[in-house]
Amino acid sequence: MGTGDGPEEGNGAGAGPGAQCDGERLRDLGGSDGEEKLYSYTEEPELSSNRRCFEEDFHAQVQGRRWLELDGARQKAYVMRLLDGLEVVNRDKRLRVARAILYLAQGVFGDCDNEGDVLHWSRHNCFLLYQLGTFTAFLELLNMEIDNSQACSSALRKPAISLADSTELRVLLSVMYLMVESIRVEQDTDPPEWKSCRETFRMELSFPVHTEEPFALLLFTMVTKFCSGHAPHFPMRKVLLLLWKVLLFTLGGFEALQELKVRKREELGLPPLPEDSIQVMRSMRAASPPTCSIELGEQQQQKRGGHRSRRPLVKQDSLDMYNERDPFKNEEGGVDEEENDDVDSGLEGELDLMERDAVLAAMPAQRLPIERVSFPKGLPWAPKVRQKDIEHFLEASRNKFIGFTLGQDTETLIGLPRPIHESVKTLKQVRWWLQAQTASLKEVQETPCEVLYRAMLYNLPQYMIALLKILLAAAPTSKAKTDSINILADVLPEEMPITVLQSMKLGIDVNRHKEIIVKSISASLLLLLKHFKLNHIYQFEYVSQHLVFANCIPLILKFFNQNIMSYITAKNSISVLDYPHCTVCDLPELTAESLEAGDNNQFCWRNLFSCINLLRILNKLTKWKHSRTMMLVVFKSAPILKRALKVKQAMMQLYILKLLKIQTKYLGRQWRKSNMKTMSAIYQKVRHRMNDDWAYGNDIDARPWDFQAEECTLRANIEAFNSRRYDKPQDSEFAPVDNCLQSVLGQRLELPKDFHYSYELWLEREVFSQPIRWEELLHYQ
Repeated sequence: MGTGDGPEEGNGAGAGPGAQCDGERLRDLGGSDGEEKLYSYTEEPELSSNRRCFEEDFHAQVQGRRWLELDGARQKAYVMRLLDGLEVVNRDKRLRVARAILYLAQGVFGDCDNEGDVLHWSRHNCFLLYQLGTFTAFLELLNMEIDNSQACSSALRKPAISLADSTELRVLLSVMYLMVESIRVEQDTDPPEWKSCRETFRMELSFPVHTEEPFALLLFTMVTKFCSGHAPHFPMRKVLLLLWKVLLFTLGGFEALQELKVRKREELGLPPLPEDSIQVMRSMRAASPPTCSIELGEQQQQKRGGHRSRRPLVKQDSLDMYNERDPFKNEEGGVDEEENDDVDSGLEGELDLMERDAVLAAMPAQRLPIERVSFPKGLPWAPKVRQKDIEHFLEASRNKFIGFTLGQDTETLIGLPRPIHESVKTLKQVRWWLQAQTASLKEVQETPCEVLYRAMLYNLPQYMIALLKILLAAAPTSKAKTDSINILADVLPEEMPITVLQSMKLGIDVNRHKEIIVKSISASLLLLLKHFKLNHIYQFEYVSQHLVFANCIPLILKFFNQNIMSYITAKNSISVLDYPHCTVCDLPELTAESLEAGDNNQFCWRNLFSCINLLRILNKLTKWKHSRTMMLVVFKSAPILKRALKVKQAMMQLYILKLLKIQTKYLGRQWRKSNMKTMSAIYQKVRHRMNDDWAYGNDIDARPWDFQAEECTLRANIEAFNSRRYDKPQDSEFAPVDNCLQSVLGQRLELPKDFHYSYELWLEREVFSQPIRWEELLHYQ
């Protein structure tokens, strides 16, 4: 049970909540927020149930000793005896044994004195449980519960579903989550056998060993079964959290993605990347947000009482000079009309301070600078170029100097001036990877990403629709509808609250429950998109297109069409009930006033993490897709995104500005003229493209065309790729077809060696006894 995002996962015993600042963790999809989000506050009484089940069995087997006092051999012997108890037929006895194992995975908190000890023993026990085959045993039990038709039919008959309907599933999923999360996180002090266990576990989850599908596919199946209405009792939060962590473990987070990208470039003989995007983002500062027209009027009314100086406009030619003196610095000498520092100065100042602490947290204490951090001068990103940019550049140059074009020919430079030759050479240096990638597609490597895509392929549309359905139900802007799915089955108690305090506690728990679901879905989708894009571009396009078809773009815009600052600063947490704090500390008496006041955290990093993930997903769906960019324009996303710029967090602002940049050519001159500060922020913070005329709308791609044809062409290419790579040869549209009757009848077929023994029987059964349907023969003529 937890608040926002806790300490960096895997810090081990004694790691305090400030072990690593949350701002740094926004750069990685791990989230790194411990075990507390796994439990709802409604599940708090079950912690003592797990302890009671363990202690009753343990003290009957081991007299006068505690778990912490046993040596490794005796601990293994006891766990093996517990695993034997999972084989009994009696359902209640199996549940008691599973609860005892869950108590071990939770860190035997009854024998611990502080939170650090609980986390230490939780990690130790999870490695021990895995080494003795606990995960495989729980996987079999999970399959039994998924196929339990009696539990499904019982849940369907109930008018209201509560925690009691998913008890067995929640216990199983909790143990599996704790094992995955504890083993996934690496520590420098890990012994060699733990490192070996980690790699073995990763291989078991990535590649089908005991089953015909990766473990992640089983979790996707649970999600679709829940959304179809056949299993409304499934605890979706635990399923989605486990799915996210399994994807993170098997595919890798952002650091692993960066290493894989560098390794692939080396294998293809490509030059190294111009910069590390993670490091660049860590050095970026948030900009002062522009204000909306309504706030502008309020600000002007506040200014009538006094006079303020105004900063003169900065010419475009002097933007480099302006950039050198820190364009992200708050304007102290004066305030433009677009600013609204008076209204939100307190909130923005706090967030700016927290973000600066995030940058400083990773530096050694003795080297903390007294002055403000200095960042590299100039633009943060190296420019990029596409093949299409080279073609457009040559087309314009040939029209100007020769008077005709050569189509897509980018090699012939005869008749063009020498500077044009040098320009084309510079542009092509960035495009070498294309030929190398094409050459590398001849053989398909069996990577975890490739195995997962092949397993997901034929049901992938259903998986995406199911995830978006749950995301819609968990969005803070969604309203309760009769046809919407119920995602509160694993948070509502059997008996509804009867006092104001209980109602307030349940309200906080429900809101927190929704926030965690949004976080896990957004992180999982972004992980899938990034890994599929690196593995093969058409795998990424296939997932992206089905997300677009399932209305992912308007769903994300609907999510941001709220008071996003209130969402970022929401306090839907009760810190004293967080795990493991609630297991080792005396709980104070809760009052309505203390619940309303919330904790001391100024910001909910969990919600900020979710917002950034959703913005990144929206960027990936719309990048270089003009039809989808027009959807942003049609749904009037510009004012929604501009309001979100109020959150002074550099990473979030970067992806908002990216989304605004791709729209500027469609929004018209008046919009660009009225939002010059936003345009300036785009210039300073977003990567530039060669020959990209984004600020003026003169690009030929901005002209009207048949956007539907673009999507249809992309879909045809994706289907051809899937058919060519994953279908059987005889089912492929590219397989040769012999339409000559004489040629087909004249082919020699290899028959089994024993065919002549049963030849007459085969004739009787397949030929003579079958009626001849002459009408069908005439029909095909």
